[in-house]
Amino acid sequence: MAKVSVSLPQGTRDFAPDTVRKRQYIFATIKEVFELYGFQPLETPAMENLETLMGKYGEEGDKLIFKILNNGLDREEKHAKAKEDFEKILAGKNNSGITERALKYDLTIPFARYVAMNHAQLAMPFKRYQMQPVWRADKPQRGRYREFYQCDADVVGSTSLLNEVELSLIYCTVFKKLGIPVTIKINSRKILAALAQLCGGSNKMVDITVAIDKLDKIGIDKVKEELITRGLTTEQVSIIEKYLAVSGENATQLNNITALLGSIEEGRKGIEELDCVINNPVLQAAACPLQLDFTLARGLNYYTGIIFEIKALNVQMGSIGGGGRYDDLTGLFGVPGIPGVGISFGVDRIYDVLEELQLFPQQLQVGTQVLFLNLGFAESAKAFELLQLLRSNGIRGELFHENMKFDKQFKYAEKKNIPYVVVIGSKELEGGVCTVKDIRTGNQQTIAQSSLVNFQFV
Repeated sequence: MAKVSVSLPQGTRDFAPDTVRKRQYIFATIKEVFELYGFQPLETPAMENLETLMGKYGEEGDKLIFKILNNGLDREEKHAKAKEDFEKILAGKNNSGITERALKYDLTIPFARYVAMNHAQLAMPFKRYQMQPVWRADKPQRGRYREFYQCDADVVGSTSLLNEVELSLIYCTVFKKLGIPVTIKINSRKILAALAQLCGGSNKMVDITVAIDKLDKIGIDKVKEELITRGLTTEQVSIIEKYLAVSGENATQLNNITALLGSIEEGRKGIEELDCVINNPVLQAAACPLQLDFTLARGLNYYTGIIFEIKALNVQMGSIGGGGRYDDLTGLFGVPGIPGVGISFGVDRIYDVLEELQLFPQQLQVGTQVLFLNLGFAESAKAFELLQLLRSNGIRGELFHENMKFDKQFKYAEKKNIPYVVVIGSKELEGGVCTVKDIRTGNQQTIAQSSLVNFQFV
């Protein structure tokens, strides 16, 4: 038999038991906070119709959508047609003869599709959370994968800024629970729209935001070059450079951006909304680390109001969360007038941050709490009886699968990080006792088998 090369697709990963426990800790922490704020769980399919996704993420995002090939083609009858369709796909065109579906790029557009289909039955405002994988045909690198999980919370059916305040509090609460120091960057697409107006009109909006969104990656000089190639004049680029230079404390930034864009109605509305959130007394009392950042653009076209991005401190990592307001996302699906706002947690990057900063609780690595050694037929029968008693009281345990040397059974416990071993040999069986050993410290004690259920396996 020929040797098979075994590997994973680039940008995907297997998760070993210890990793899964750590990821579940992140999911559980986020879920607990979501439900604390009244959000309900929702799931949508891994794939969507291609037309549902295309055109919703901007020109850069559309390039990263994983398209799914149609199945059921008769190779003999349709070979020529398939070849022609593939050539169109390679030329960057969509073709229903080849692909009609795609893996979901994020959770927001599928959620908008769900709301558009079910809005008549939903109690508004509708607050939902989702924890599911998404896929992007991106170049894999540290903190960036082709398959990864998002955890989203969205509110639709309300324009109240209370939603932005509560979503900010959710970010604060989750990252405090995880122990990750962060900065919550905040801006408004209304301010970016005002900047576009100042630079010649709303038709410049996409060109400006796509270029600005790359600022951290390529620097101001490359951003200016890209703006020129997108058709902006040197005078307009100079205005954008002045805009990007706004910095300082939140109050200072608000004053400076008001001087630059406050005369434009859209800009004035954006400034008022940011001021309302930044200076909310509950957020201030919670010491929520909100920081104005007018370079924040969020390259997705559907945002219309306040936008967020989360940066972890003390670690080199891209954003670990983000979101914003989208006041007519369901209008893309023929159901206008349903406003919404949402945030997302990047679980995979959060995992990497917790790992690098060594912030995972130590006890997460403990699955099985106690291992009963297998020392013979009668002995293991009694051990299994006692094991079931412990399990019925919520203590996680195992019986080694067969009678083998002590050394091998102890090594199994050590390899699985099982802290306690229970020994029931012939003498213990006869005397109605058992020996409990803490293999972390080497301490051991002999106790009555009837008292084992009261032992503290901690």
